[in-house]
Amino acid sequence: MNGKEEAAGCERIVEMDVNLGQVSIRNPKGSPTELPKSFRFDAVYESSCRQSELYDETVRPLVDSVLQGFNGTVFAYGQTGTGKTYTMQGVWAEPEKRGIIPNSFEHIFTHISRSQDQQYLVRASYLEIYQEEIRDLLNKDENKKLELKEKPETGVYIKDLSSFVTKNVKEIEHVMNVGNQTRSVASTNMNEYSSRSHAIFVVTVECSELGLDGENHIRVGKLNLVDLAGSERQSKTGVQGERLKEATKINLSLSALGNVISALVDGKSTHIPYRDSKLTRLLEDSLGGNAKTIMVATIGPASCNYEESLITLRYANRTKNIKNKPRINEDPKDALLREFQEEIARLKAQLERRGMLSKKRRKSQRKIILEGEEIIDEGEETEDNIEKDMENYLKEQKETLEKEKVAIQDDHNLVAEEKQKLLEEKEKMMEDLKKEQEATEQLAAKFKVGQ
Repeated sequence: MNGKEEAAGCERIVEMDVNLGQVSIRNPKGSPTELPKSFRFDAVYESSCRQSELYDETVRPLVDSVLQGFNGTVFAYGQTGTGKTYTMQGVWAEPEKRGIIPNSFEHIFTHISRSQDQQYLVRASYLEIYQEEIRDLLNKDENKKLELKEKPETGVYIKDLSSFVTKNVKEIEHVMNVGNQTRSVASTNMNEYSSRSHAIFVVTVECSELGLDGENHIRVGKLNLVDLAGSERQSKTGVQGERLKEATKINLSLSALGNVISALVDGKSTHIPYRDSKLTRLLEDSLGGNAKTIMVATIGPASCNYEESLITLRYANRTKNIKNKPRINEDPKDALLREFQEEIARLKAQLERRGMLSKKRRKSQRKIILEGEEIIDEGEETEDNIEKDMENYLKEQKETLEKEKVAIQDDHNLVAEEKQKLLEEKEKMMEDLKKEQEATEQLAAKFKVGQ
């Protein structure tokens, strides 16, 4: 129990049996003979358990599945002040207190560093649903509202959502820290820093591997890390005005989530109300669809929170009866890694072409004067043709490089460091091209003098 609960004279009414995976809750207003209500789950964790226990036992297998190409979702549900954000994020600076999100980052990049004969690309996006509006937490324009769209082959997606390529734990943590600074939080009676929005951090892991057929096969796993807003009654938060409006929207979306869960578990419903809120629309794959999903339900042990704790336990009890149908996402059409591989292949072809032209130029130098007679190797191109080929090639390369430089400068999805690195590479290529042009002109001038 926290200080406020102890000061209010609340008593502990929740008991947990870790071995049985059972939670029992006693009605503080019930008769002494009334038996506690009990609920069984896949795993239960007391307040004394370590963050690593929860991650290793419950979340690690799911992240392993994401690395294999499955979709995975972890979402925390419960009233404000019971530890949702602590469970999801924890204390980043202290390894023992780091939550599910930083532990999953470490897990993903450790796996990638140890892998062999595989190429990986990791992207991160961060959004919040605030008063039923979707905000990109990584966009400088905080007031921009994003739209939900749907594709037949990939399902629901958010139009214009920022996506940042990250190469290590430090970079992906930086992306999250930037987003956290713009999250909607406020003080309520329940918590000084209460989340007033649902936050979803999306990690997309693309993997390319050479198959037995000699072709590259791509699989894409998506990890949704969801920190829901508090599920308590509005009267308990003590909020008014704008905060009351926020609480109303929060409760509406959580009610929609509850309706979706009930419809899925019922088995008789022909209609699942995913479209009733943006939260349920976004989590459509995670609830009864193509994803492996974990729900972490957090409750308070104090008697003053009996109703909220009982509602949360019932909510979680229904959720565990949902049956999803996860499958590996193989060779998706919109994989960014495929675009990168095609770009690399194009650049390799350019280099080979450059090498062929250089070879032609070297062969042309075999034109010599032998004992006063001019000898030209049969089958070789004349210098005029080679010079013309080189001019066309150099002109084409210069135009391509200029376009690529402009594209890099306009690409707001690239982090500044990566953008600068790419621009420097293009500048170097421009310099090399200039040197090659000068060498070609000198060679052409030399042969003109010889003639």
